[in-house]
Amino acid sequence: MKAFIFPGQGSQAVGMGKALAEASSTAREVFQEVDHALEQNLFQLMCEGPEDELTLTENAQPAIMANAIATLRVMEKEGGKSLEDICSYVAGHSLGEYTALCAAGALNLTTTAELLKLRGQSMQKAVPVGEGGMAALLGADLKKASSLAKAASEGEVCTVANDNDPTQVVISGHMTAIERAIALAKDHEIKRGILLPVSAPFHCSLMQPAAEAMEEALAEASIMPPAVPVFANVTAAAVSDVDEIRQLLVQQVTGTVRWRESVVHLADAGVEQFVEFGGKVLGGMVKRINKDVETTSLIAMDDIEAFLASV
Repeated sequence: MKAFIFPGQGSQAVGMGKALAEASSTAREVFQEVDHALEQNLFQLMCEGPEDELTLTENAQPAIMANAIATLRVMEKEGGKSLEDICSYVAGHSLGEYTALCAAGALNLTTTAELLKLRGQSMQKAVPVGEGGMAALLGADLKKASSLAKAASEGEVCTVANDNDPTQVVISGHMTAIERAIALAKDHEIKRGILLPVSAPFHCSLMQPAAEAMEEALAEASIMPPAVPVFANVTAAAVSDVDEIRQLLVQQVTGTVRWRESVVHLADAGVEQFVEFGGKVLGGMVKRINKDVETTSLIAMDDIEAFLASV
């Protein structure tokens, strides 16, 4: 049994999608549709940079999605198979949950691009630059990270944002609280805390204004039942009901990304192979969560052809 997985922010890079678009008209069509939906030359930015502009949340989110969907569509076209012919579940990390929903046909490509652009803009606007921050805690499990976040909060927001794998948890909140947490890391038997180069404190209560903006947009968005169940970040459980998908996407803006648990539950459901589209970050996390499963990363045409030969 296979699960298709889709990366989150941080997997963007100048040059992403360029070789795939040169090799496939199917990929080019995806990038053109996203450009048209957003009324900007996002694909040019993906190919040529500048990197600081691509890294802006409002650009990175739709770019990462477009690259992953282009990779998936090329795989479907080349293999003559649809997603549901090959995989049993889809899941994505943070913004990747939108990509997963698009991949499974719950959201169309134009709507997904528009929602992610708005999500990026809303998250950026929710907290003035410099007031919020995030840190990766290396050598931390959920229990240690939660204890550290509580100790560092001192009346401010400091909470677990991403439970990524057994060795890495990300915290989010007020910058002063995050800095305190980094300073206290060793006292909590955590190897170290690293301040992340992000422009806003994602997945914490400070993102409430962004959650409200997304609630409004998602209420009007057309969502269809997905072709296969989607594992939701905030519940680490499969969801197919349209109303529930809508609610969970709103909760996801301020809620914890329960990636480690999602992978555990997918493996428990019988998934033996995790196939990542357009990135390599999630595969490493999956292996640290469960070393017995197989991971595959599809980025280039060669990767897609090798995967199709194995199906």
